Amino acid sequence: MNRRHFLQSLAAAAAAPVWAAPAPWKLNYMLASAMYGNLSLTEILPEVKKTGATGIELWPKKHGTQREEMDAIGHEKFAEMLAEQGLTFGGTTRYDLGPFGLTEEIAVLKKLGGKFIVTGGKGEYKVTPEQLKLNVKDFVEQMKPHAALAAENGVEIGIENHINNIIDTPDSLLWLADEIRDLPGIGIALAPYHLPQETALLADLIKHIDQKMTLFYAWGHGMGCMKPMPKDEELQQMPGRGDLDWKPLLQALKEVNFTGPTEIFMHPTPRGIPILPTAAETTAEIVRARKHLDSLL
Repeated sequence: MNRRHFLQSLAAAAAAPVWAAPAPWKLNYMLASAMYGNLSLTEILPEVKKTGATGIELWPKKHGTQREEMDAIGHEKFAEMLAEQGLTFGGTTRYDLGPFGLTEEIAVLKKLGGKFIVTGGKGEYKVTPEQLKLNVKDFVEQMKPHAALAAENGVEIGIENHINNIIDTPDSLLWLADEIRDLPGIGIALAPYHLPQETALLADLIKHIDQKMTLFYAWGHGMGCMKPMPKDEELQQMPGRGDLDWKPLLQALKEVNFTGPTEIFMHPTPRGIPILPTAAETTAEIVRARKHLDSLL
């Protein structure tokens, strides 16, 4: 190759687009304020990035006080506090308002750039499976105007599977996912804690829900959360402590390319206290759980 051709080849190589491997799939962590009980936003917000999260979700009483605190200090002040920490506002959990009472909350989220509201389903659930399927369908019909309002404002209502709720069993989750498949503004906040701790079943649910997953709780059942117990037993709800094998669940999330928020989560007893006595200890435990999940990817 003569010198002129050599220089032309170099120029062509420099002008060609540089190939880069796609970024590896990873979990997008969100912090639930309830993990810190009734601690103030001033104490919690500096911890968010330490946990590996990029944003925060606010909980009201009895699990936390941060949603009420946001109203008390003013929404503009809260937005300033987020900006100071370089954080985003994920959304809120509002079981207290119920799925049909979210109009004002949707407006608040739009104002602050929030993306989701978690709440429960509504309807009679102590019925036959055949009737339950019909009740789930009826619930979705009732939710359509609320979902439409949420979608218009860039918000998604995440229905969590929860005990004593129309959306409780694996079947009810499957039916809900099918009914909302093409319905904007509504999805599912999947809580493995409230389901049989069977990895194949949980992974299949994740794949069936697919793109209708609003939020995923990295929350196992462990030894439960409904009565006082030694802290090391209570903490078995956390990834890497209990018996639940998280790897098949993460593989399912990767398979459906889930990019929504994942919250490392548990409930303490009594509600309203941090999962560990101090903010620093709570953060360290969340970090430990995150490292466990990340090690499985």
